Amino acid sequence: MLVQICCSVDSHYFLRKLKEIYPGVRIIGYFYDPNIHPYSEFLLRYEDVKKSAKTLGIEVILGDYELDEWFRFVKGLEDEPEKGERCQKCFDFRMEKTAILAKKLRESSITTTLLMSPKKSHSQLEKSLSEICAKFNLDFIAPDFRKNGGSKAQFDLAKKDNLYHQNYCGCMFAMKMQNKASLEFELMSSINHQIQPNSPEDRALFYRNLRVLEEQKGKFKLQKDSFINYRLLRGLVKFDEKVIKSYFLFNSYFERNLVKFSINYECDEFVKNNIIIFSFDKFKELLGLNFKNFDEFLKNPLSVNEELNLREKICEKGSFSPIIVIEKLVPAKVKIEAFSKIYLDVREILVTFW
Repeated sequence: MLVQICCSVDSHYFLRKLKEIYPGVRIIGYFYDPNIHPYSEFLLRYEDVKKSAKTLGIEVILGDYELDEWFRFVKGLEDEPEKGERCQKCFDFRMEKTAILAKKLRESSITTTLLMSPKKSHSQLEKSLSEICAKFNLDFIAPDFRKNGGSKAQFDLAKKDNLYHQNYCGCMFAMKMQNKASLEFELMSSINHQIQPNSPEDRALFYRNLRVLEEQKGKFKLQKDSFINYRLLRGLVKFDEKVIKSYFLFNSYFERNLVKFSINYECDEFVKNNIIIFSFDKFKELLGLNFKNFDEFLKNPLSVNEELNLREKICEKGSFSPIIVIEKLVPAKVKIEAFSKIYLDVREILVTFW
C-alpha cells in the first residue's frame, strides 16, 4: 500500500493505525506535497516525517517539489475557502501522482494521511481517491481515524514525541485565509540568506538541535514563547537618485516608508534623527570586524544574534533605531526607501534540565 503523506502530525498516528489494522501489508510512505510553500517549510516537514516513519520502520519516498505545476493546476481558485474547490483540485493533483507511483511500484492500493487532518474534508478526499483509483485501476481505503477521540489521540501522540506542528496547511492561499500577519513573513527569505527568527529555516535548525538532544537522552521540554519579531521587507538607499549598495542591520525599524535628507560633507558617521549611517570602514573599526571589503561583507552576512550584539554596542539593548552601513559617506541628497515590520510572534523554545 502506498500512502501519500502530508506531515508528521497526521502521519504519525495514521500510519500506526494502518499497521494495526493491516499487519501483513507492506506500507510505503510517499511525501508528495508541492503545495507547501516556501521550500524550506517543505524540507522541514519532510525531515520530521522521516523521523516519525523511521520509528515505525516505514520507508518514505521523497516526491518532487513541483510548485509551478501545482500553481498552474489550481489557477483561478486562489480565493477559494478552505475545503472549497481549490482543495478538491489539490487532492486530485496529489492523488493522481500517488497513483502513478503506485503503478510503477506495482502496489495495488493507495491512501493518504490527509484523512487525519481536522482541517480537511473527508468526503472530498474520499471522492478524489475514488475517482483517481478508478482511472488507474487501483484499490483505496479512506478510514476516518478522527472519530471517537482519534484527533485528540493524534495530537497527544505528536506532542509526546516532539513532532513539528506547523501553524498553517501548507499553501500560501490557505495562509492568506488565516489572515495572520506573521504568517505572511514566512513566505520571504532574506536576500543574503541570513536565517530570520522563527522562519522555516530557523525552525529547521531548532528541530535539528532537538533531535540531537533526543539522541543524547537529554532532559528538556518544548515551550511556547511570545516575543517581538522583525522583518525588513524592502530597504533601498539612493544618493543623488542613484541606488547604492547598503546594509540594514536587523531591527532597523522605519516609521515612514520614505525618508529624505542631505549630507553636506564627507564623513564616517551620519545621524539624522534616530537613523544612524556608517561608512563601512568606520563600522569595521568600531566593531572590530574582519572583512576585506564591503562586497565580502554583503555576501557573508552576520547572524541575527551577531547583529543584535553589534547593535547593543551602538545603541541601547532593545533598540529599533535604523542602522545602515554603506561603502562611503559623501555629500549627496539622500533617499531611504524602507518597509519594515515589528510584530508579536510565538515560537517554540527548548527548556533544558541538567
